[in-house]
Amino acid sequence: MTKMAVMGVGAVGSYIGAFFSKQGYDIVLIDMWGDHVKEMQTNGISVKGCQGPFDTPVKAFHLTDAMQFKEKFDVIFFAVKSYDTEWAAYFAKRLLKDDGVIVSNQNCMNDSLIASIVGYQRTVGCVMSSIQVALWKPGEVERGGLTGKERDYVIFRIGELNGIKTPRTEQLAEYFSCIDLSTATSNIWGERWAKLTVNASTNTLTAMSGLGAEKAAEYSSARKIQVEIAKESCQVGLALNYMVEPVIGFSADKWTQADQGDVFEELESVFLPGSGSKYKSSGDWKSSMAQDVHKNRKT
Repeated sequence: MTKMAVMGVGAVGSYIGAFFSKQGYDIVLIDMWGDHVKEMQTNGISVKGCQGPFDTPVKAFHLTDAMQFKEKFDVIFFAVKSYDTEWAAYFAKRLLKDDGVIVSNQNCMNDSLIASIVGYQRTVGCVMSSIQVALWKPGEVERGGLTGKERDYVIFRIGELNGIKTPRTEQLAEYFSCIDLSTATSNIWGERWAKLTVNASTNTLTAMSGLGAEKAAEYSSARKIQVEIAKESCQVGLALNYMVEPVIGFSADKWTQADQGDVFEELESVFLPGSGSKYKSSGDWKSSMAQDVHKNRKT
């Protein structure tokens, strides 16, 4: 059986770890938050929200205990905060089999940094598109909004850095299918930039204002900021020659035309409260950055 680990068991890591453990995969969870690790060891992970409730036992280890591991892993799902990427990649490298792979489930463009440490042939990207998860207290993870299955929207997009679909990305997509809709992609960089655009237009706004996504969107000034940020992000991505995937249902080219009045109104509409777009999660949810601000954590 494929030996797996999750490096970084925050909201995303807990969410993945809970479902994979429930599915019966051979997986361990590694984190540095002592209270969370202790709760997982004692009571497992409790999943709430649109895919719960359910509880599942997990094999959780504190980072200091994982330092003593002799076994190595075929797949390490990498879900630490971006500012922890470098040291955590070096830590994960020593736990990875020679023919193993690190799958980055992070936001931002960290794949090249990870690959420079563990090797490009041992690095795969995974974009989690339009998903809301939160870890509000030890041992309890919540998913907000609707699932991808309910919206007919692919959540997990897994791809090689060289843009070639391979048996391992197909297999990884199959693993994630026990959670929600998933696929192997030949354009992981375009997927990354599209997700970066969404995060840039929403996370910063909700983090600074303290409002949830729906509440912030009630203000026309906030929606204008979101459109302008998305426009600029798409302009930069295209200038860097990324094949940017659609952003909230509209092409990157369309977003670059946001200065045109009729185009602006069409783009602004996707941010309106209750817009019902399948391309974005629903509900007045706090973004991951807003959650960090709420918890007085580094962003």
